Amino acid sequence: MEKFIKIGFLFREKVMSTPAKHKKGAKKHYKCAILTISTSKYWKKEKGEEDIGDLSGEIAKELVTRSGHEVVYYDVLPDEEDKIHEGVSKALNTDADFIVTSGGTGLTKSDVTIEVISKLMNKEMPGFGELFRLKSYEKIGTAAVLSRAIAGVIKQKAIFCLPGSPDAVRLALTEIIMPEIVHIMKHVRD
Repeated sequence: MEKFIKIGFLFREKVMSTPAKHKKGAKKHYKCAILTISTSKYWKKEKGEEDIGDLSGEIAKELVTRSGHEVVYYDVLPDEEDKIHEGVSKALNTDADFIVTSGGTGLTKSDVTIEVISKLMNKEMPGFGELFRLKSYEKIGTAAVLSRAIAGVIKQKAIFCLPGSPDAVRLALTEIIMPEIVHIMKHVRD
C-alpha cells in the first residue's frame, strides 16, 4: 500500500508502508505441510479407503497451490496427543517452510491440537487467532468464540492451527494466511 506524505508545503513523496516494503523484498514462494487432525478420517486412511472425506485438507492444498506455493507434505492424524506431536515433528523435518493444521481446536475432550502445538512453539502470533475469530464472527456470529485457532513459530517455521471446518480453512487461508505468508516468513526467517 502506497501513501503520499507532505514534505514542507510544496512537495509530496511517494512512500510505501513498512509491511509493503517487507513483502516487496521477500521470497515469494514457500513450501507447505498440511496436517488434518481427525480421528474418523485417520481410521479411514488406515483402512485404506480411497476417499477419506478430507474436504478441509483438499481445500487447504488447493488454496496454497493456487497462491503459488507448493504442498510438500500431507498427513491425517488422530486426535491423540502423541500422534499429533509425532505428526508435527515429521512435518517440521520436511523442507516445508510453513505448516497448516485443521481440526482439534474446539472445546471437546478430544480437541487437543492447541495443547500439543502450543508447547512446541518458540513464539506465538496472538494476532492471528484474534483476527481469525473477528473474521469468523462476521460470518457465523457469536459461535466464533468456540474456536481456539492459534499460530506461531516452531524452529523457524510458521504454523497455523485452524478449525476442521472447510469454511474455517477457506476463511483463514484466503483472508489471512495467503495474503500475509510472504511477510510472515520474512520475519520468521530473520
